Amino acid sequence: MKWRGERHMEQSAFCEKQDFEKSGDRGYWVFRIPGLITTKKGTVIAWYDARMGKGSDWDPIDIVIKRSFDNGVTWEEPRVLVGYEQYSAAEPVNNLVLFADLVTGDVHCLYCTNYERLYYMKSDDEGASFSEPTDITSVMETYRDRYAWQVIAPGPGHGIQLTGGRLVIPVWMSEGTGEEFGNGKKGHRPSDVVSIYSDDHGQTWRPGEFVVRTSDAILHPNETVPVELSDGTVLFNVRTESDTYRRLIVTSPDGAGTWSQPYFDEALPDPICFGSIIKLPEQQGYPVAPILFANLSDLTGPQRTTKVSDTLIVRPYARQGLTIKASVDDCRTWMACKSLESGPAQYSDLAVAADGTILCLYERGAKTEQADERYLTLARFNWAWVVED
Repeated sequence: MKWRGERHMEQSAFCEKQDFEKSGDRGYWVFRIPGLITTKKGTVIAWYDARMGKGSDWDPIDIVIKRSFDNGVTWEEPRVLVGYEQYSAAEPVNNLVLFADLVTGDVHCLYCTNYERLYYMKSDDEGASFSEPTDITSVMETYRDRYAWQVIAPGPGHGIQLTGGRLVIPVWMSEGTGEEFGNGKKGHRPSDVVSIYSDDHGQTWRPGEFVVRTSDAILHPNETVPVELSDGTVLFNVRTESDTYRRLIVTSPDGAGTWSQPYFDEALPDPICFGSIIKLPEQQGYPVAPILFANLSDLTGPQRTTKVSDTLIVRPYARQGLTIKASVDDCRTWMACKSLESGPAQYSDLAVAADGTILCLYERGAKTEQADERYLTLARFNWAWVVED
């Protein structure tokens, strides 16, 4: 793979990109839903959906993993981490999430099948191998007396470990009554968000309180990304389908309960898509460690019309314009905004390599009537690039 981009003098701003995958490679229809982490020893692990069929959420899906041992410059060949053949082809594997445990060095993994069973496994060898999956759906069953869910899904993206060692991940749930996927497939609307957590490095998982619930003001909260602020507060940045077209913010002192009143961040436009958030190492001249947020923030584009089953869904804004925003005051304000991809794009995930290089793995390109020109692309850049004029 060749890097493209521009490097300046030593220590100066840089941003370079390489394509990981292209639709149609190795017999897969499309590659989607990327994730990234850096382990305690500095191994960078990337993972993503390798989708068959026509690439829908309900088609056969392999979860593919790749590793880098030089801060994301070169990568191993991809291999299947969780294959659809481990389960029924009618029960897709989705929403795989990895955590880097900086205490034990383990890599923790959660994923769901058929949007109704939740599994856990872990690696103690830098992602070279993983334990046999353990069904931990019971942690979600504790919500049933308050919410008759039919659909559950962690993340996607990466999970976080708090300073005290707690592992935290948002999970969204749905009653499954929506009809957007057609007959025989549970819908993803309406939806609510909760968190689950582990205080014993993945041995057991416990349910947190409800984080955000759907309402007239906050419509269908779902895919959510977490970050720990400088004082230990846990911030959840939430995707919703509200007509504000802004990201929703809610905080908790411990990532499990006592969630604040949610509010829409006017500085974070969103056309209804997944985003990613990461805390960087401390940077000279700033009072707290910077936080980066990646999402699609171009609300000037054309309408987006998608066909799910036999239903046409029209959104006011296309998915395009992937940007990187920076905050140096714990997400209260955003002091920089850099364009990473001006054209069509979708999901992304952020990580920080051991040498401080920032990584963003993201979907770009579009499917047309003539061809499916979609890619997974990895960008490597530094803090100087984020804040340069």
